[in-house]
Amino acid sequence: MVSLSSYRMFQVLQGHIQPAGHRSCKTRLVTKDGRCNIEFGNIEYSNHFAYLLDFWTTFVEIRWRFVLLLFVASFTGSWFVFSLLWYWIAQSNGDLTGQNRTDGHVQCIDNVNGLTTAFLYSLETQTTIGYGGRALTGHCTGTVALIIIQSLIGVFINCFMCGVILAKISLPKRRAKTVTFSDTAVICLKKGSLCLLIRVANLRKTLLIGSQIYGKLLRTTTTSDGDTIILDQVDIDFMVDAGKDNLFFVCPMTLYHVINTSSPFYELSADSLPHQDFELVVFLDGTAESTSSSCQVRTSYIPQEMKWGFSFLPIISRTKTGKYHVDFSNFSKSVRVTTPHCVHCFETDADQRNHNSHNRENHNNQQKLGIDNLGFQVIDIHDSVDITKM
Repeated sequence: MVSLSSYRMFQVLQGHIQPAGHRSCKTRLVTKDGRCNIEFGNIEYSNHFAYLLDFWTTFVEIRWRFVLLLFVASFTGSWFVFSLLWYWIAQSNGDLTGQNRTDGHVQCIDNVNGLTTAFLYSLETQTTIGYGGRALTGHCTGTVALIIIQSLIGVFINCFMCGVILAKISLPKRRAKTVTFSDTAVICLKKGSLCLLIRVANLRKTLLIGSQIYGKLLRTTTTSDGDTIILDQVDIDFMVDAGKDNLFFVCPMTLYHVINTSSPFYELSADSLPHQDFELVVFLDGTAESTSSSCQVRTSYIPQEMKWGFSFLPIISRTKTGKYHVDFSNFSKSVRVTTPHCVHCFETDADQRNHNSHNRENHNNQQKLGIDNLGFQVIDIHDSVDITKM
């Protein structure tokens, strides 16, 4: 007879159930470092020519290995092509070694006697090295035209490749590498409301001007017509204590989203959160102060990366010298705090507290005003008596 533990282990191996503490890795649309996990299929072959029309963006976005390959191939290829042209001119004029030369023969290019020397002359011409061993004699008009063409093409290749490399180095996404989000999000009470909190920090001292923060909730929904929308996007509003737009992003900030009736997280609870299937993508847009280039930073959170009933540890302190110190060792660390089990529990407790407070207020008002004595008789006094006279 097979024991129960052996049977459960067999199910785990077969993939029917998951062992305790293990969850399948959810496929993200946006990775933690901001890359989009998406691919395009069944694109018509004719649409690939659109990448050639937008060749500048194509060259800027390709990987570095291909840029370096293009760099080497463009220069080496141009040197070799023009070396063939120089070799053809030398051969046509009878300048090569082994060709029959008549008395008084005038060479077009000095010291170009074969394909190797023609390649060296092409390289020296395009790179403007000019060792002085090979040079034009000026007796052939075709060589003058060819050296002008090669010089112009060489300048064009230099400018294009330098522009591609400079553009790749100065891409805005490089600036985004110095902006980081917390590894997890937390849900706790903040300013009397149940909120979803995320921490973000700028690792450089230069500011991001005009920063804006917003979020998108990605989930699979089914419409009333029965259609399934795999990537249904819902807007998520984030705020900070300093406002919503044009943030003074000089130190780490805590973003918070108020979970109320208009929030898509309104029906969640501490028990149901880990079993949900959605992805929260957070965006931060801004302009780099040093380069004036716009950049966007993004990250994502899945339900397993959200902690219900936790709050971030403080990381900003003030030193004895008067400077503000940021301790990044506690940037993503959180501590458990007292938090309602769900939004409905929090609202019920709030209503009960308001009701009790209202009752206590009415009781205090009654104590201050007193209680009417129905047996008390009011008497009107018409003539006052002056008791000061003797």
